[in-house]
Amino acid sequence: MKSLEELMAIKEKTMKKMTVREDTGDDVTRIVVGMATCGIAAGARPVLNALVDEVAKRNLKGVTVSQTGCIGMCQYEPIVEVTEPGKEKVTYVKMTAEKAIKVINDHIVNGNPVAEYTVGAIK
Repeated sequence: MKSLEELMAIKEKTMKKMTVREDTGDDVTRIVVGMATCGIAAGARPVLNALVDEVAKRNLKGVTVSQTGCIGMCQYEPIVEVTEPGKEKVTYVKMTAEKAIKVINDHIVNGNPVAEYTVGAIK
């Protein structure tokens, strides 16, 4: 049996992750991971988990991470779309957990999209 303190710590950590996935509003940066069959088969689950963990770890406010079904470009899975208020959507393709952490650091935190991971960079 866990102590009450351990259980409260687990609850707090879980609540932070839930907030990351539920925040709504017009001023929110949305990160969406394609989790249809093709995305999951290509490795989207570790990408989603890495994004949620990194946003929670950095305690980023105004950023949500969620999942969606088919984005329509199966050959480029796993796909991550980032939509920031007042900016064009950025679509990242062939993502990995490591690339997802770089996207959080460079794009979300520092405002510099990672061009080499985008759909426009694929040849």
